[in-house]
Amino acid sequence: MDEQTLVRQAVQARQRAYCPYSRFAVGAALHTATGKVFTGANVENVSSGLTVCAERTAVLKAVSEGERDFEALAIVCGEGACAPCGACRQVLFEFAPELEVIMADAQGTVHLRRRLRELLPHAFSPGRGQV
Repeated sequence: MDEQTLVRQAVQARQRAYCPYSRFAVGAALHTATGKVFTGANVENVSSGLTVCAERTAVLKAVSEGERDFEALAIVCGEGACAPCGACRQVLFEFAPELEVIMADAQGTVHLRRRLRELLPHAFSPGRGQV
C-alpha cells in the first residue's frame, strides 16, 4: 500500500475521534503484512487515565482480528506532525520494532518518518527485558 493511501485513511479515522476534553483529534491507520488496514481514533473519557489513543485503538483492533505482523502506521493530528505517546510506542514495539511510523497533519501532508525502534530506543522487548 502506498503511503498517501495510508495517510488518507488516518485522516478519515481522525474525523471519528471522541475528544471533548482535549479537543485534540488523532487518527491512525495500521498496515499489516497481509495487506489489511486497521484504523483507529482517540477515544477520551472523563477519567483521563481511561482514554485510549488512536494508535492503540488500531493495534487492538488488528490483534483482536488475528493480525500480529505490522509494516507501517500513519498518524494524523491537527497542525504539524505528532508522534505516538510512550504507551503507544511500547504497545507497538511488542509486535513491530521495525514498524515505519509516518506522521502527518490533518491535511495529509507528511512531516516525519521514523522507524519505531528510533522512536523508542532501549524498549522493553518480549522475552528479553530491555533491548
